[in-house]
Amino acid sequence: MGPEIRPAVDLGSLEAITDAVESGLGLPEVVRAAARALEASLVLSDRAGAVLAVAARSSADERALMTDAAGVTAHELRVGDEVVGRLRLRGRSGDPDPSLLRVVTTLIASEVSRLQAPERATAAAQDAFVRAVLDRALRSRAEIVGRAADIGLDLESGSVVVVVRAHNYAATEDDSRARVLAAAERAARAAAPGSIAALAAVPADRAGQIVVMGPAADDAAARRVAEAVARELQAALHGFGFAVGHSRVAQDPTDLYRAGNEALLAANVAEPSVAGEPRAEPTPVLAFEATGAYRLLLPAMSEDPGELQRFYAETVEPLVAYDDQYETDLVQTLATFLDCDGNVASTAQRLFTHRHTIRYRLERVRDLSGLDVGSTDGREKLGLGLKAMRVLGIAAPRGPATEAGAGAGRVPRDARER
Repeated sequence: MGPEIRPAVDLGSLEAITDAVESGLGLPEVVRAAARALEASLVLSDRAGAVLAVAARSSADERALMTDAAGVTAHELRVGDEVVGRLRLRGRSGDPDPSLLRVVTTLIASEVSRLQAPERATAAAQDAFVRAVLDRALRSRAEIVGRAADIGLDLESGSVVVVVRAHNYAATEDDSRARVLAAAERAARAAAPGSIAALAAVPADRAGQIVVMGPAADDAAARRVAEAVARELQAALHGFGFAVGHSRVAQDPTDLYRAGNEALLAANVAEPSVAGEPRAEPTPVLAFEATGAYRLLLPAMSEDPGELQRFYAETVEPLVAYDDQYETDLVQTLATFLDCDGNVASTAQRLFTHRHTIRYRLERVRDLSGLDVGSTDGREKLGLGLKAMRVLGIAAPRGPATEAGAGAGRVPRDARER
């Protein structure tokens, strides 16, 4: 027998799709025409997971498409190297012809990309504005107000900056950053119309960080924006942990740079509370004014981060490196010990660990850092080192206590000699 010969694609089945595209009838009509051509039920969503159009026979059919029921397949929509959306499909009489499916998904992807072009241009402008503000590329009031007005952001009555740090605890196929960004912007605009959100000024190791800027006349309005963002993120995105920090109100647009650093510091301080596994309790929201002594390190973070980095390197960095290599808990033990006013018994109780284990770890802290927690000077320097670590946004490694002698959570008395 010769090779199987597939029937040629019925170009007539594509006519309704091209007619819908050419006449500008919108994505719902394009997707309905595609569903008829493919003899399938379809759900079209954008890259952030928001549903753009549905062509299903019933609400039950639509739910099945959204929940990966039997027979449902998902197809990425690409234009070049860019993913612009996703098409979920379930054939009504078997799988659609692959060639026809490819043509249809290409047509839909092109239409999605065309319709999203103004939104992408706006997003790029927002990103550029946020980056320029946080990099201090915009300094004069006229420049800042003018650029903000171009993207619909009114700064005349005051503004707030919110920084969101997201942790995805489960692998996903889609772009989780886009989902976080869309949810944060949606919530911010509901609380303060005209707000913007961007992935701007994000270091490589902070790819889950979102910067929100919105109008806020007073502290109560600023907190409403931050809390609205936190609620929406927790409600809309499962399998994530979030830390949200917000600045004081910037009454003058030239204070936005300062506000950005305040929000970043607050998010850095709040972040350790979301490390580990996702939890059911509300997402923590931390105001800059509630960061306590960390506020004193803001000038160093914004004006001379190199000096802050050097102090961290001279105090706590060896502990972080040791924890990372051996999956120990020296940093957490030190932080808890200082929180307990240097009381070993209280530290052991809080960490559910034997006090001999605590003493052993504190001796390792002394050996690695050269600073003795038994002295006032040692405690002060190590405490400031921990604060520098959090202000810099450096996450402490977390792991089981596997240092020598720590089996079953206990260290023998002679472990100190090992």
